[in-house]
Amino acid sequence: MDGLAEPAYAKINLTLDITGRREDGYHTLRSVLQSISLCDRVFLFSAESGTVTVECDAADVPCGAENTVLRAAGAFFRRSGVCGGARFKIQKRIPRRAGLGGGSTDAAAALRLLNRFFGARLSARELRKIGLEAGADVPFCVEGGAALAEGVGELLRPLPGLPPCTLVICKPEAGVPTAEAYAAFDRSGRPGDVFTGAMLQALRAGALSAVASRLGNAFESVCGLPEVRGVRDRLLACGALGACMTGSGSAVFGLFDSECRASRCANALRAEYPVCFLCRPVGRICV
Repeated sequence: MDGLAEPAYAKINLTLDITGRREDGYHTLRSVLQSISLCDRVFLFSAESGTVTVECDAADVPCGAENTVLRAAGAFFRRSGVCGGARFKIQKRIPRRAGLGGGSTDAAAALRLLNRFFGARLSARELRKIGLEAGADVPFCVEGGAALAEGVGELLRPLPGLPPCTLVICKPEAGVPTAEAYAAFDRSGRPGDVFTGAMLQALRAGALSAVASRLGNAFESVCGLPEVRGVRDRLLACGALGACMTGSGSAVFGLFDSECRASRCANALRAEYPVCFLCRPVGRICV
């Protein structure tokens, strides 16, 4: 059988609220997630039964036991009852340590590929359960689109997606590890559920201006990265209706109602921030 290929779409957090902390140390959240057209590409080829390997064209992506594709594939074979092997290749475009879910979406694409490659016929719900073993964002990335995520990210409710728009995604070089971001939030004593309720109303209304005015991320104010504030201010000055950091950062996105303005903004930003992309919202993936 020849290899299969699958796009792995990045995600942004239109909102991210931290709602508590469980006894096991994991934080609970309430977040509105949206898939975007920026994507990696994951390839699956046959391999000797019991063998799973991962290769990537980006030197800074670990391909050993910590790789999310490897973890997801291992969980698939354990949980599905399928006997087989797999060789994965990843073409990387989503930047790492950006809050864009690059590792999670690669793992979700790997699960979709395995399901198709081996004819396992697992439902999206079953793939989400398997994906949670590889990471908290993987269940959302299995189908993508737009969704309200709760719990540690595994409780999902589909939502109306972003109205038609163009996004500029810009990642400054600076960043904060996710564990440090959570620790900074814990120290801040800030309230944990302030953004998402208003965003749900805005998405139901369907007006881009309303959505853009209700973006919010609990990490953005506590991590205090000057580069993030600088990128956000540049996006707004270029005509973005709203701008916000995604995940634990450090990528920042801006929502534009004009593709021309968005393109001019991206070109201007690239002079200082080379990791800058134009993209659009993406709907749900059929599993």
